Amino acid sequence: MAPDSTLRDTFRRAAVVGATAWGTTLAVHLARNGTRTTLVTREGIEAATLQRERSNARRLPGVAFPDDLAAVGGAAGVRGADLVVFAVPSGTLLANVHSVAAAVALDATILSATKGIEVATGRRMTELLAEALPGRSVAAISGPNLSREVVAGLPGSTVIASRGGRVDALRAAFHSTALRVYTSEDVAGVEFGGALKNVIAIAAGMVDALGFGDNAKAALLTRGLAEITRLGAAAGADPLTFQGLAGIGDLVATSYSPLSRNRRLGELVGGGESLASALQMLGETAEGVTTVPAALRLASRLGVEMPITEGLQRVLRDGQPPLEAMRVLMGREPRSER
Repeated sequence: MAPDSTLRDTFRRAAVVGATAWGTTLAVHLARNGTRTTLVTREGIEAATLQRERSNARRLPGVAFPDDLAAVGGAAGVRGADLVVFAVPSGTLLANVHSVAAAVALDATILSATKGIEVATGRRMTELLAEALPGRSVAAISGPNLSREVVAGLPGSTVIASRGGRVDALRAAFHSTALRVYTSEDVAGVEFGGALKNVIAIAAGMVDALGFGDNAKAALLTRGLAEITRLGAAAGADPLTFQGLAGIGDLVATSYSPLSRNRRLGELVGGGESLASALQMLGETAEGVTTVPAALRLASRLGVEMPITEGLQRVLRDGQPPLEAMRVLMGREPRSER
């Protein structure tokens, strides 16, 4: 059943901060769904180009902007919006928030579409947003949502998590015949699932490059999900969340799809490229790279064992050959699966 049309009218205007592939996808989706939407860029010159070309040719070539979507630079883009979505790299989230904060309405709903963990503190993106934009309702969206497939209208599902009273209105704004939206109260679980799966996806790309086969990849994803669940639960998340779309769903899509930047990065490193070279070849952000040290710092603080993530850090930070890292993992002391 489609969401109540009166709920869809809750948000008269949306602003999506970040002309990333995912930010542009969400902006296009909201506009197609009938919400007047602004795609907000840091620089006015970028907004002018997007507005003139009516597309984001760099991030989503071939996707035309709907009539209800406009590109605007700076804080002016969020002024008057009752829904503000942040879809920027995690490392730039606070800078982007601070650049528009003065223009964000006090009664606006804030939605994080950024998947990451702050390295220094272990805080989730909604925690950063709640602190930077006090008094607003804050939610998170996550799931197996590859930008190219969502914007093409291929069938899929996502999860919006919030402890506030506007989660049903958010579901109504995003729900469509092609995108089925579920809701959750476990904000921590949805965010940790979205962030940590990028780590395992990098390792999955390495497994592909090394030609280890489907058995190895299945084992990696299963044990990777165990790591995600252990850390998430220790940080206050519901373990069952990781069995859903924001956990195993996102993990499978990101670890198998050729559209996944994190899997592609792992494939490049597994094929012999240095991290610096792989990032340059990728030309885009791979959130898993910064999530690795963030996850390990949090795991150390909470007393959680994460051998796959530790092995990945040795490869990415210390330059250990991926094959050697795999040998170390396979040589660990046998133990009970649980």
